[in-house]
Amino acid sequence: MSKAILLDIDGTLLNSKKELTPRTKDALLKAQAQGCRLVLASGRPVNGLAGLAKDLKMDEYGGLLVAFNGGMVLDAKTGEVLFERAMRVEESQAVLEHMKKFDVVVLVDHGEYMFTNDVFKTIERDGKPFDVVEYEARSNRYRLCEIKDLAAFVDFPTHKILVAGTPSYLRAHAQEMAKPFDRKLNSMFTADFYYEFTAQGIDKAEALRQSLDKAGFAPKEAIAFGDAQNDASMLAWAGTGVAMGNAVPSLKAVADFVTASNDEDGIARYLEARVLKDGGSKIVEKPTDPAMMEA
Repeated sequence: MSKAILLDIDGTLLNSKKELTPRTKDALLKAQAQGCRLVLASGRPVNGLAGLAKDLKMDEYGGLLVAFNGGMVLDAKTGEVLFERAMRVEESQAVLEHMKKFDVVVLVDHGEYMFTNDVFKTIERDGKPFDVVEYEARSNRYRLCEIKDLAAFVDFPTHKILVAGTPSYLRAHAQEMAKPFDRKLNSMFTADFYYEFTAQGIDKAEALRQSLDKAGFAPKEAIAFGDAQNDASMLAWAGTGVAMGNAVPSLKAVADFVTASNDEDGIARYLEARVLKDGGSKIVEKPTDPAMMEA
């Protein structure tokens, strides 16, 4: 019996409409009732995890919240901070100064606010204008504040600097954006329109190494689900790594299994087949093949 279920949020736990479906919620509640504990591990800040944790009754069952791609870990029941590592002020300022060279939206959170260089700037996604500032603020329950010179403004440690842009533009400029901070900070794509900076050595796996043993879990007892580049370390660290059907090819390549997509209740289908005691769907026994599920 697995003791921990590690869950990325966007593109994994939530479907493309940003919904936690009834089938996936039910499977996760059953898993907790049978002794598993959940770990929500996301690039989202703590604000963006709290509502989901409550919906999944993690305040009752326990579990962990891994925010900022591993920059902070909290006990879901007590709110205790188990691990935290932020970028130093001078590191954040250097990134923010460098980002002025690029046609991107930059977002930094602090307290109840999301600070950005342009609250009205949109990016292009799927051929349409996309208000990424509003999307990020609403998803994570932040108040917005526009600061024209974020590099001059930020005088506090930051867990994450989020850079948003049109996917084709980010792909073309990601190497140039990251180059000054090679071996100084972590940076990676977390979606096709998001590129993020965190403290050196910080990722989801490192956060789990620092905190899961305190919760009484070992890597071999964990199943990890993800869809993006920033989930690779977590899937590799866990005893079983499961990529969603909608995951990027590089994640599917390192996963032990590939389940159905986030719009097809991929998490629930995998748990019903392999974890839940009352059984459920069946899964083809082929690692890294798309999971052909039977209802």
